[in-house]
Amino acid sequence: MLKSATIVCSIALAAASVAAQSTGGAQAPARRPDVIWIPTEDRVVTAMLRLANVTKNDVVYDLGCGDGRIVIAAARQFGARGVGVDIDPQRIDEANAAAKKAGVADKVRFFVGDIFDPNLEIKDATVVALFLLQSMNERLRPRLQKELRPGSRIVANSFTLGATWPAEKTQVVDNSAIYLWTIK
Repeated sequence: MLKSATIVCSIALAAASVAAQSTGGAQAPARRPDVIWIPTEDRVVTAMLRLANVTKNDVVYDLGCGDGRIVIAAARQFGARGVGVDIDPQRIDEANAAAKKAGVADKVRFFVGDIFDPNLEIKDATVVALFLLQSMNERLRPRLQKELRPGSRIVANSFTLGATWPAEKTQVVDNSAIYLWTIK
């Protein structure tokens, strides 16, 4: 129980460090998003979470979470807690609404934020999900390796973390390649 309280507190602190909240609608992103949002297919979401071996003890962060489907699936299907961060307030509004509809709003939090902001804390993640461009994954790689604890897993849809850090596992689901790394 103490571990759960610590994780919940850590999620709250991470949220505070982002200094963001649900936007209530019409606000434009602080800056133009780096990528267009393409939703991950449900079968791919489930495969990503299975590949990362997500359990009820995990805290899943989705950097560039879009409508929140990965974090919501982690909570609904695997009992995990989660945090989603996206630069687009509209996506965060959609994610919060979807979490309520799925009945997992008490297990997940979504925040407007820039995933490249050094003030965004990710150290509490045990699993990080990515569906970003190759260049963005490579830009995040040093931070992930530095801030995540040993044993934390990173799972990515379609793009790797670069040639200098080959994936431990690769799986193809429908037309998507998914990749897994573990922090050593």
